[in-house]
Amino acid sequence: MPELQVESTHWLEFNFEEMTAGSHGFLRVAAVAPTLKVSDVSYNSAAIIAAMESSAKSGASVVLFPELSLTGYSCGDLFGQSLLLSNAWRALEEVATAAGEFGVIAVVGLPVALDGRLYNCAAMVGDGCVLGLVPKSYLPTSGEYYERRWFASGVGLPATEVALSHGKSVMLGTNLLFVAENLPNCVFGIEICEDLWAVTPPSGEQALAGATLLLNPSASNELLGKSSYRRDLVRLQSARCLAAYVYASAGPGESSTDVVFSGHCLIAENGAVLAESERFHFLTQSVFADIDLERLQHERLCNTSFSSSAQGRSFQRVPLSVTMNGKARQPLGTLRPNPSSPFVPSDPGQRATACREIFDIQSTGLAKRLRHTAAKSVVIGISGGLDSTLALLVVTRAFDTLGLDRKGLLAVTMPGFGTTQRTRSNAEKLVLMLGATLRVVPIHDAVSQHFRDIGHDPAVHDVTYENAQARERTQILMDLANKTGGFVVGTGDLSEAALGWCTFNGDQMSMYHVNVGIPKTLVRYLVAWCADAEFQGAAVEVLRDICATPVTPELLPAAPDGTLQQRTESLIGPYELHDYFLFHLVRYGSRPAKILCLAEMAFRGRYDRATIIKWLTVFVRRFFSQQFKRSVQPDGPKVGSVALSPRGDWRMPSDASATEWLTDVESLSPRRNQQKSRKKKTL
Repeated sequence: MPELQVESTHWLEFNFEEMTAGSHGFLRVAAVAPTLKVSDVSYNSAAIIAAMESSAKSGASVVLFPELSLTGYSCGDLFGQSLLLSNAWRALEEVATAAGEFGVIAVVGLPVALDGRLYNCAAMVGDGCVLGLVPKSYLPTSGEYYERRWFASGVGLPATEVALSHGKSVMLGTNLLFVAENLPNCVFGIEICEDLWAVTPPSGEQALAGATLLLNPSASNELLGKSSYRRDLVRLQSARCLAAYVYASAGPGESSTDVVFSGHCLIAENGAVLAESERFHFLTQSVFADIDLERLQHERLCNTSFSSSAQGRSFQRVPLSVTMNGKARQPLGTLRPNPSSPFVPSDPGQRATACREIFDIQSTGLAKRLRHTAAKSVVIGISGGLDSTLALLVVTRAFDTLGLDRKGLLAVTMPGFGTTQRTRSNAEKLVLMLGATLRVVPIHDAVSQHFRDIGHDPAVHDVTYENAQARERTQILMDLANKTGGFVVGTGDLSEAALGWCTFNGDQMSMYHVNVGIPKTLVRYLVAWCADAEFQGAAVEVLRDICATPVTPELLPAAPDGTLQQRTESLIGPYELHDYFLFHLVRYGSRPAKILCLAEMAFRGRYDRATIIKWLTVFVRRFFSQQFKRSVQPDGPKVGSVALSPRGDWRMPSDASATEWLTDVESLSPRRNQQKSRKKKTL
């Protein structure tokens, strides 16, 4: 595969600097547990400022610090000392000024005295000033915690104006949300430590009011097993709120009189942990991640449970501006999971678990259909390729589940003009090894007669030549199903459905489609897993050889030496690219410009930019133009988060226009960008 070209790298840098997150929705955030000395405000503020500067150089726009990070969480009765309180207040304004210089938004913790009460607050700073103060709502006062000895709860406290120096003031309240005016979908909500442990965390109401990025400055001590529980709380709250959740906890610099703190920092997004720090380090610990705000917005728009949830209290919105640090060494979007095979788990153990569950879903769905119809047989076309092999294995499992004789499984090979000896031999051997009924029905004569009937020259290897064979095979299968009192099981997969790479009223049609939810990149792994985990003996070797066979429809004659003349991926492009495009277009609603941006990072060193654009154009064209085939596709089980059933996940007009998507792709071509560059120079 070709290496990335130099101009591709240049474009990538230009794209992130000029377009930044405004076009792709990425925002880099940092969670930091700084080195700390209890009650030494000067030392702590200097450590916080140094960490902000370092985070800014790493491209972070938002930096979260722990609870009471300016003073230290474990000051005890020193929180009653006016010197500590006044120094913390002074340091807050210094930190705010530094945040403005570094171009970051930061959250730091400090105690704030107001109307004879002391509040444990998180301060949002940015644009060179203090933007707002959020007091802690739930104060733990049991076991090792006794916060109510010093602090008052912010629950029920109306938003109150607090005076700063130089005649300025800032709002303090639990009903504050911070809205980035220059970045779509970027709204910050803040809750503090124990608030997350409450039955109804404030972040839930914040999310329903529009907060997409939830920040939790915390001071959670370590106990045996607590870190796992904490991680699950953060991860699951991000999933429940369809939000990003950033968590920074106090480090081991806190007092160890009775408890120990570890500096546990976490960044999660919609149920997935993107970054997690090592614990128990005395030096400053930082973790970074790129949050995808566009993806979060898409999840919320498509989630009816979220959109139908009633909003609770009203929030006061504080405007701010987010600076995008586009000159970081690692471009935005790189600090987040971006697998080139999003449908296939990279971990072998997880992949095996996923394969087992998928196989169970497929076979159980078919078994239910068999029980309902009381069918006497199942008819399936077998080519020796991956898709039909997987479907055959699924039918075999369904028969075994219901205690049916495998002889009722009628597997039909229908050799045609392009059938190779390797695929036919594998198909026939596998059927016999599985104990199914094999039937061989050559289609040469029938198709040749059909060509004569319609006046088609068999020397012209066009779409008529190919589709006539596919439809002849489907006719044979349907008629055999009628004859045996059974039904036809389809073999096509999700990727073929997305691209329309099937013959309408040919292999597109069946009575039940067991592979309809399986993308092509996963089919090979499923067959290989079956070879390792589900079947034994000589069948295993056949399955492994099928896995090693190139993908081809075998509709064109082979070369004189018997080698393939037709390889699917040479015609429509690599399935690994198409599956990647499919996942991001359907699952996250990403526009082509963003898909290209992500694909360049995921396939760096394997495909250059021009190649990705070429096949992305093919994908968009085919995805729109071939919807009419999906609109009438047979029943089949959904197995993953991406599905194209017209009765469920994907309801798209067959005559929808692809113009806007194709225009977006065309705007990305190197030639188009060069023309724009020349035009700018001329102007």
